[in-house]
Amino acid sequence: QVQLVESGGGLVQPGGSLRLSCAASGFTLDYYAIGWFRQAPGKEREGVSCIKSSDGRTYIADSVKGRFTIHRDNAKNTVYLQMNSLKPEDTAVYYCAAERRGTCHHPYLWWGYDYWGQGTQVTVSS
Repeated sequence: QVQLVESGGGLVQPGGSLRLSCAASGFTLDYYAIGWFRQAPGKEREGVSCIKSSDGRTYIADSVKGRFTIHRDNAKNTVYLQMNSLKPEDTAVYYCAAERRGTCHHPYLWWGYDYWGQGTQVTVSS
């Protein structure tokens, strides 16, 4: 059974950091592009980042550029989203998703992804 599980969310003060993990089971992440999305209450799902399967090229949305990075550890079948200098507007449920094509074809469009995790809550507040 294909499954993605996010972890690492929580409550953090503005300016703090969190590292989210996206662990896969039932399939090998190596061949998939992995994207991160977030959704705040009352807002649409927003694409944050994507990492390709082949060359590890990454895509980072302008809203988080310079603060968030994505990387993959194929040996652990896990992709990470490192979030630094967090702001209150980063508060959202964060989801990871897998794209079979492997290319981050439309990195920030949710309908281009084939499998989704359940999400992890990130709250940035003092």
